[in-house]
This record gives sequence, structure tokens and C-alpha cells, in this order.
Amino acid sequence: MRLDARLGARKASPMGSSFTHRIRVEAHAVWLAVRDPRTPLLAKLVGLLVAAYALSPIDLIPDFIPVLGLIDDAVLIPAGVWLFARLVPPALLAEHRAAAEAASARPVSKWGIAIVIALWALIAWLVFEFLMLGYD
Repeated sequence: MRLDARLGARKASPMGSSFTHRIRVEAHAVWLAVRDPRTPLLAKLVGLLVAAYALSPIDLIPDFIPVLGLIDDAVLIPAGVWLFARLVPPALLAEHRAAAEAASARPVSKWGIAIVIALWALIAWLVFEFLMLGYD
């Protein structure tokens, strides 16, 4: 059996079907749905909490704690998305999931990355030159 045939289900998504990819897409879909005026108020409140926790650099259990630091993200975010999904019409969430999936499939701008790296290098060089003027 060819490898392509065994992994056929994974090829449906451009990024694969990894857990972290699904979490990112789901959190983005929740964020899009929260901003939609058709979303009920209670769902908006739950969705804001889910999106804020998913995007926040601060966790309930810090990530540097082995195992437990990652488990809170792996449990709380899917549980919040599950609750949010129960509070919104299925068609509305499906619409925003499709939009979030499409956004995750956009190509990364390599020129944009190169420009940002070049700007950081220029700033570092200017700071270095400025500091060296003090020693001359």
C-alpha cells in the first residue's frame, strides 16, 4: 500500500490535520463568530473568553511546568470551543470555520519576512554604531 493512500485523509487540509492546527483554526473561527452580529450575546461572551485565553501569552498553568503547562491549553481551549459551538447556530459556526481554514491556508510572504529581518538588522547595526561612538 502506498503512503499516499494511507495518509489520504490528511491531505484534505493544506496544513495537515494536526491538533495544534485545529486549535488555531477553531480559535480563529470563534473570534470571527464573536464579531458577527448574528451571534447570540451569551455566545459572544463565552467566545470572547475562549479567544482571549487562546491568544493570551499568560496561561492558568505556565507552559514551563512539564506536561501540566501544555495540558491546560489542550483541555481548556477545546472545552471552550465545544461550549461555544453549543451556543451558536451550526451553520453560522460552519461559515466561520471555513473562513478560518481558508485564512490558515494563505501563503506566507517570504518578501515580507525578508524585509522585517533586514529592518531588524539595520536597527541592530545603527544601535551598535551609536554605542561605539561613545567609546571613540
